[in-house]
Amino acid sequence: MLKTINEVSLAKDLVKCQSVTPKDDGAINTVIKNLKKIGFKCQVMEFQEKGTAKIKNLYAKIGKSSPNFCFAGHTDVVPVGDLKSWTVNPFGGVIKNQKLIGRGISDMKGAIACFIAAVSEFLKKNKKLKGSISLLITGDEETIAINGTKKVIEKLIQKKEKINFCIVGEPTNENKLGEMIKIGRRGSMTGYLTIIGTQGHVAYPHDSNNPSTIIIEVLNKIKKLKLDRGNKDFEPSNLEITKITIDNTADNVIPAEAKASFNIRFNNLHSSKSLKSKLNKIFSSITKKFKASYKIKYHVSGESFLTKPNKTVYMIKNVIKKSTKINPILSTSGGTSDARFIKKIAPCIEFGLIAKTIHQVDEMAKVSDLKKLKNIYLDILVNYFK
Repeated sequence: MLKTINEVSLAKDLVKCQSVTPKDDGAINTVIKNLKKIGFKCQVMEFQEKGTAKIKNLYAKIGKSSPNFCFAGHTDVVPVGDLKSWTVNPFGGVIKNQKLIGRGISDMKGAIACFIAAVSEFLKKNKKLKGSISLLITGDEETIAINGTKKVIEKLIQKKEKINFCIVGEPTNENKLGEMIKIGRRGSMTGYLTIIGTQGHVAYPHDSNNPSTIIIEVLNKIKKLKLDRGNKDFEPSNLEITKITIDNTADNVIPAEAKASFNIRFNNLHSSKSLKSKLNKIFSSITKKFKASYKIKYHVSGESFLTKPNKTVYMIKNVIKKSTKINPILSTSGGTSDARFIKKIAPCIEFGLIAKTIHQVDEMAKVSDLKKLKNIYLDILVNYFK
């Protein structure tokens, strides 16, 4: 007889894996071991681009027919920070005052444990699955995110694998379980700008072209850009200067170059292409005025996306409301997640634990929230496969 898997016990086992990104430390194998117990076929996918660490990923599935309901998440975690400030071993899987404390419990090993526990209970009660259930688990979300979900999705597209709907278990709630469902995210693009002037002596500025003067004007111009006012689905786009660098060891020398980095979080009123065009015109105009030149390199982490609420989204909303007595907000706030890759193959939403302590010392999740989240995922499966 099929045994059910306990979400708290599995969450403790996952926390004990010291999978600080990009290290795996047995986390994916822990997931595989538990999924095989309940009948899943597990396919490990490893990817490694030049100059990066090899990443272990998993696509596991039970059932062969449609629809295919997918749970997605990551087992890699951020570093623990100041170890002495933790009240427990961050990789000990310790429960203290009815809270499971450990690095990655909320972001997002707890949700993965709840995925698997919910599926085990569902399969025990539903011997004949009318469709299929899959899990897409990566070890490359907290780092550069190029050898993980992005590559797995590319492989699934090649294989013509169909996913009909996906839940990503990111911690979406600020204070209480049930507050928020993420139905989209703003895009993210970083720019690396270099202004090229002419080096010289500070006493003879007419023989030089100071790039620091130029970059100040450029940055002032792009920071004052009013990109948009937002819309009914997204908050306004914003640009932030993140770094200004002038590599100059002498105080009496005008430098040859000045560099800056900036990041734009943009809504669906823009694309990375349209923003690049707008910015490049500014760079060209100002550097031309100063008879200087520039170089720009962009890194696009993801375009903005929106999963328009459909009957599945509203079903999930109702399940969460019934369980938590809170009517969840449908939101697109926050940073990027692996949903930006999954949306290429399936509509997806994000719903998981509470984000208040993620990336902090003593990251934690209430044991009661783990049990509640498992039951929410279970009820979602029951309603989806009715």
